[in-house]
Amino acid sequence: MTVRVLLVDDQALFREALGVLLGVSSELTVVGEAANGAEAVDRVAELRPDVVLMDLRMPVLDGVAATRRIREGYPATRVIALTTFDDDEDVFAALRAGAVGYLLKDVSSERLVEAVRAAVRDESVLHPSVAAKLVARVAQLPPAKPLVDPLSERELEVLRLLAQGNSNREIAAALFLAEGTVKNHVTNVLGKLGVRDRTQAALHARSLGLL
Repeated sequence: MTVRVLLVDDQALFREALGVLLGVSSELTVVGEAANGAEAVDRVAELRPDVVLMDLRMPVLDGVAATRRIREGYPATRVIALTTFDDDEDVFAALRAGAVGYLLKDVSSERLVEAVRAAVRDESVLHPSVAAKLVARVAQLPPAKPLVDPLSERELEVLRLLAQGNSNREIAAALFLAEGTVKNHVTNVLGKLGVRDRTQAALHARSLGLL
């Protein structure tokens, strides 16, 4: 399966460089570009990409608002925030709007390609500093009720790596497991925690004192 990617950034030179970088992977194809959030929404409607790499601070319509509109109108399209900034306001606004990942522009090409692949698999990939912010935010929340069905030791290992922003493939490599096995563990973790996605799992796990 070839993953169709839309690039959204107000800097044409960055879009061009990003397109060249992604073009190296035979699994990805750049189907279009947009210079602001409003153009991004229009292009998603026209092209129906699998993944949007979204800058956040842009003219006309910012990336957070564009992400929200895309997720509401085209839920099959995943959005990854790709930006220079990792301040709390940007991070939490983007995740609340529905971004499935948050990466900084200094990310390696390998990490970026893996994040795009992970997004298609409905996995979240977070920059380490962003994962740390989520943990810090949850530390301010009151403790949650204990789990009815506790996590196994292996599930705890998977959860800790998941909370650091690792994809299933990266977790599998770290724990010397098959990727399918990790996927099963993640499904079990989400079920036991009573959450829908990996970001919520990290937040809830921190409130339970599991991280």
